[in-house]
Amino acid sequence: MLSGKVVGLRAIEEKDLEQLLEWRNRPEMRRFFREYRELGRENQKAWFEQRAVKDEHTRMFSIVSLGTGELLGACGLCYIDWQNRCADFSIYIGKDDLYIDETYAVDAARTMIRYGFEELNLYRLWTEIYEIDEKKKEFFRVLGFVHEATHKETHWTEGRWVDSWYYRLLRKEYREL
Repeated sequence: MLSGKVVGLRAIEEKDLEQLLEWRNRPEMRRFFREYRELGRENQKAWFEQRAVKDEHTRMFSIVSLGTGELLGACGLCYIDWQNRCADFSIYIGKDDLYIDETYAVDAARTMIRYGFEELNLYRLWTEIYEIDEKKKEFFRVLGFVHEATHKETHWTEGRWVDSWYYRLLRKEYREL
């Protein structure tokens, strides 16, 4: 387990899938995810087996409370390009509908960033969020990520097109958070 100050990051286990699926399917959260449709148990199981367990280009974790072991959310590094040492960073807190907060999400993110740069020897972390995701805009700013690009009208949600915003954090910009 990777340990932060208040959360731990551990491998996603089969017992986590039902709760993660419930959080993932909440419309108020799903609007911020690339996968816009409601997912079923079979979708979740296939993702778990193909991506979380077998894919060498993905490192996904359950976020758990260090004090209680309670499942809080999920985070990971996806689309890892080992040659160019970069990865897509993803995170959410499902517990209490927090989505992104200043305690669990920040601690989990700092732990994941440290893991990406110090353990996996990555050089660049990036993320794509949608312009409507105000919480993550502030979240990534606090973490030191830089808004690098905007791709116009890439995501259809709530009856309209919204832009994708890309953020990045380079290893040389990384500081102990």
